[in-house]
Amino acid sequence: MPRTVLAYEAPDISALARTLHQGIAGLDRPPGHVELLNLLARGAGYRNFQHMRADAQARQRLDAPPPAPPVPVADHARCEKALRLFDPSGRLARWPKKRNQQILCLWMLWSRLPAGETFPERRMNELLNAEHLFGDHALLRRELVDLGLFRRTPDGSEYSRVERAPPPEMAKLAALLRQRQHLAAA
Repeated sequence: MPRTVLAYEAPDISALARTLHQGIAGLDRPPGHVELLNLLARGAGYRNFQHMRADAQARQRLDAPPPAPPVPVADHARCEKALRLFDPSGRLARWPKKRNQQILCLWMLWSRLPAGETFPERRMNELLNAEHLFGDHALLRRELVDLGLFRRTPDGSEYSRVERAPPPEMAKLAALLRQRQHLAAA
């Protein structure tokens, strides 16, 4: 078990001396290691050494900076499966069956649509039709809104992109699609 190094500070040296004197005077032999630790802890205002150690450890935990959040790592298998859904020019060829893949494809579409502007439903349909081949822009539009990637007015006449941090897989999938397009062009 690792040894915990504790700093010792007594608020009143006179009270410490009195506590040590009373603790040692009542013994017919010299105090043992644990007894001496307990006497010192009581002289510093703690119930015993265990209480002093627990307080010091809690203080260290509270003073320590919070741990850094884990860095998300892209799921390469998920990206590879999603890559199969796109044609060589990078358009979505078919709508995936699995929700996990649908979400990644929606993020890819989100990344290709203009940010910071509001446009009418007709323009939204044109933009989506340019990015897919299976002819169901209404499905894509609805899914983008349901996922919270796009906002629409209550009457559905205007759409705007909601800026959010994409999952790490989206960057990997985008890189794979660019690589595939570059190879197809060569």
